[in-house]
Amino acid sequence: MRIMSASQYDGKRSVDAGTREQQEAVKAILTSVRQQGDEALRYYTERFDRVLLQNFRVSEGEFAEASELVSSQVKAALEEAAENIWTFHERQVRQSWFTTKESGTLLGQLIRPLQRVGLYVPGGTAAYPSSVLMNAIPAKIAGVPEVVITTPPGADGKINPAILVAAQIAGVTEIYKVGGAQAIAALTYGTEQIKSVDKIVGPGNIFVALAKREVFGLVSIDMVAGPSEIAVIADETANPRYVAADLLSQAEHDPMSAAILVTTSQTLAEQVSQEVERQLADLPRKSIAEAAIRDYGAILLVADLEEGFAVINRIAPEHLEVMIAEPFEHLGKVENAGAIFLGPYSSEPVGDYFAGTNHVIPTNGTARFSSPLSVDDFIKKSSVVSYSKRDLRENGHKIVALAEQEGLSGHGRAILARLQDFETEEQEGEKR
Repeated sequence: MRIMSASQYDGKRSVDAGTREQQEAVKAILTSVRQQGDEALRYYTERFDRVLLQNFRVSEGEFAEASELVSSQVKAALEEAAENIWTFHERQVRQSWFTTKESGTLLGQLIRPLQRVGLYVPGGTAAYPSSVLMNAIPAKIAGVPEVVITTPPGADGKINPAILVAAQIAGVTEIYKVGGAQAIAALTYGTEQIKSVDKIVGPGNIFVALAKREVFGLVSIDMVAGPSEIAVIADETANPRYVAADLLSQAEHDPMSAAILVTTSQTLAEQVSQEVERQLADLPRKSIAEAAIRDYGAILLVADLEEGFAVINRIAPEHLEVMIAEPFEHLGKVENAGAIFLGPYSSEPVGDYFAGTNHVIPTNGTARFSSPLSVDDFIKKSSVVSYSKRDLRENGHKIVALAEQEGLSGHGRAILARLQDFETEEQEGEKR
C-alpha cells in the first residue's frame, strides 16, 4: 500500500454517475416497464438473467425447498443475527406526541409507517442474505404493513435459497424474481403482477443505483450508495495483522472500494503495508481487492491523533475502526462516520453481519450529512394543529401582517374572515 503524509491525500473519490450509455440504457428500461409492464419485465429478465418467467412471485413451495437447502448452522446464525438487529433497532422507535396550552391550542406530531416498501436484494454471486435482514427488520419494526423484495433469479429461474430463508426469518413472504433497473421500474410504476411501492431501499449495481436516482421523487429511496469504504485510525498499539485483514475485508467488495489507514506510527504503517501484500496472496477475491488497494488504498501518516481525527472527519468514511490504546477517550472527536468500531475485537464484519447495527451506511463522504438505515427511514411524520379560538383572536392580526408582508392576501383574508366573525359575535353580545 502507498504510504504518504496526510497532506498528500485529498480524500476525494468521484461519484460514479455511470457512462452516458448506462444512463440511456436505464432510462429506456424505466420507460419500457412503465409502458409495457410485465411484458417488459419478461423481456429484460430473459435478456439479462437468461431465463423466461411467466410468474415472478416466489411460491410457497420454493420457500419450503430453500429451507431444506440451507444448513442448520447458517439458519441459526441468521436467526440470532435477526434477533440482534431487532433488539438494536427497536430502540429507534418514535412515538406520536401532542402538547396542549392553557388557551386550548393543541400541537403535535403524528407518526405513521409507510404503507408499502420495496427492498432490492442483489442476487447471483453477490447474494447477501444479511442485507435482507438489515433492510426488512427496521421496516417491520416501523410497522410497514407491506414489505416486498425483488431480487434477480439465476439461470434456473430460482432465487438463492439463503435469501429466501432470511426473508422468512424477517417476516417477508412477497418476493419477486426480478432484478436490475427493471425491478426498480416495477417497484416504482407497478405492473400487472407487482404493485408499486412508496419507498425503495437496498444496494445494487450501477444500473440499480442509476435507476433509483432516476425515479427519486416518484418514490422515496434510502440513498444512492457508492462503493464500500473503510478507514482505520491506529496508533503503535494496533495489531498490523488485524488492521490489514480489516482493510481487505472492504477492498474485496469492489475494485473501487477504498481502504485507508490513518496512523501516527511509521512502524505500523510499514508492517500493515507488508501484511496487506501477504494476505492478498491467497485471498479468494484477490483480483478485486488488489485493484481496490492499488487505486483507492492508502496509508496516511499523521503527527498525532488530533491530526488523525481531523483527517478522518474530512474523509467521512462509511466504516471507521478506532484501533488505538484508549478508543473511548477519543470517540467524541469523531464527527463524520457512518459506523464506528472501537477496539481490536470490533472488526467491521461484526457490524456487517451480527452485532445488530445496520450495514446500510452512507458512502463517499455522505456521512457528513446522512445516517445509516434505521426505523426512521420507514416512517412519515404529520404535524397536527388544533388552534383555539382564544389564540386566534389574540394572534390573528399578527398572522395577517405576515401574510400581507409576503403579498399573499388570500392567506390574510382566511384569517380575517374569522376575526370579523369574532367582532360580530362581540358586538351582538354587547347588544344583549
